[in-house]
Amino acid sequence: MSHFFTSESVTEGHPDKLCDQISDAILDEALRQDPGTHLGCECLATTGLVVVAGEMRTSGYIPIAKIARQIVKEIGYDDAIYGFDCNACAVIVTVGEQSADIALGVDESTNKTKEQGAGDQGLMFGFACDETPELMPLPISLAHGLTKKLTEMRKNGSLTYLRPDGKSQVTIQYSDDGRPERIECVVISTQHAEDVTHEQICADIKKYVIEPVCGKYLDAQTKYHINPTGRFVIGGPPGDCGLTGRKIIVDTYGGYSRHGGGAFSGKDPSKVDRSAAYAARWVAKNVVKAGLARKCEVQVAYAIGVAAPVSVHVETFGTGKVSDRIIEKAVTQVFDLRPAAIIRDLDLLKPQYRALAAYGHMGREDLGVKWEVCDRVDALMKAI
Repeated sequence: MSHFFTSESVTEGHPDKLCDQISDAILDEALRQDPGTHLGCECLATTGLVVVAGEMRTSGYIPIAKIARQIVKEIGYDDAIYGFDCNACAVIVTVGEQSADIALGVDESTNKTKEQGAGDQGLMFGFACDETPELMPLPISLAHGLTKKLTEMRKNGSLTYLRPDGKSQVTIQYSDDGRPERIECVVISTQHAEDVTHEQICADIKKYVIEPVCGKYLDAQTKYHINPTGRFVIGGPPGDCGLTGRKIIVDTYGGYSRHGGGAFSGKDPSKVDRSAAYAARWVAKNVVKAGLARKCEVQVAYAIGVAAPVSVHVETFGTGKVSDRIIEKAVTQVFDLRPAAIIRDLDLLKPQYRALAAYGHMGREDLGVKWEVCDRVDALMKAI
């Protein structure tokens, strides 16, 4: 039978995404000065206040408060009329040193096996499917497209009444064989100036945002909910307290695939919550690109201080051309999933993370990230 699936996205001005971008901008600057930086950086934003907390080990000097204000400004909160002002908000910084106990297992020089161990225990998932050119699920791909378009319309001046905060949600109807057919429902909530009418917002958003992004999948039965409460003037941190790491499903596959639970933003790549999730996506995408399956989910798991994964699992949901165990064996032969190898192969010490902190970490071919490159297809086929 046909079924529906829904995913959501949020704009860069959403309070949680504001915090993710501050955390990752701090990481980028730390890696720019010292590629050996170890960082766990969390951010909270509420009315008139940004708090940055965490642990750091670096040889550089990181102007945390300055970076936080700059990100708030670049997103668009640069006037009190928007409810949040980069120049007027307070910034509190409480960042200490990384635990020496954690460093013992992570650092190659102190690890008992003399190789870089995982920064924590945990399980991570990666996923790919053939629903879109970038091999992402269609619901999250379209949801991100809508929030990107909202931001574009705001920043280029096309819709001057738009403000930074916003959300989208897309419901796709799938056929009996699991293929996406049409959009059942689109939901968009966007912060706006007080003097614009609800009717104008609905007409403009449908014409300039929804139709350009989703036109191929819209039909006469598609339902639209645009600012369904009728008013969204108070947004950003004054509307809802923001926190780093609270939009992990937006960051990955929109709920279409499983998630290990660990957030990405503010964590250096020695933390497998981040690096192994990227690696698992890289593996899954290569499997699908190789034509070995229409859908592929990869799970990897680690023990703190231990380099080799404790497990690698492949699931193709009945779409595999060969058995999942054969694909799994090929994956372990072709991909080195130890933390140091992941960091090397995916170039994870390069400052690149602030750009990923909004509109998803996966499927970002627009950013040229290495975990989106299908460079192991031939090796996988040979191993199979």
